[in-house]
Amino acid sequence: MNDKYDLSRFRNAQDICYHRVKAELSMGYKQSHWIWFVFPQLEGLGQSITAREYALSSLDEAACYLSDDLLGNRLKECCELLLAAKTNHLPDIMGDLDSIKVRSCVTLFNSLTKAEPIFQLILDKYFSGKPDPLTLNLLGQQTTRH
Repeated sequence: MNDKYDLSRFRNAQDICYHRVKAELSMGYKQSHWIWFVFPQLEGLGQSITAREYALSSLDEAACYLSDDLLGNRLKECCELLLAAKTNHLPDIMGDLDSIKVRSCVTLFNSLTKAEPIFQLILDKYFSGKPDPLTLNLLGQQTTRH
């Protein structure tokens, strides 16, 4: 398998705890540490060693991540669990800092040419439809795609 971006780093990390990720999102309260490899952000946003290890370098890497059968489906499944939550206040589920990371993640994936609608739905439900400006800035965009 050609893995030019070493996406196996995400698969390996998720395989250890994905059942717990789903359980936490289903019950509406994140308790453990998995945000970086389940909701990856664009490189340059996170400063910790873990954030840098699991950062996506480009839109191309994000597209490869999303098109990966396992990773793409898991990301969409986690977004669906967030959409199913009763609250419209993401920090109730994720905490303040991880809510910012989710916003960055869905902004990145929503910036893909063939973006899945679920990413905009997350932005709509939890962020009044507004993408993360830092992610857009790093992508070199002034406005959201039309």
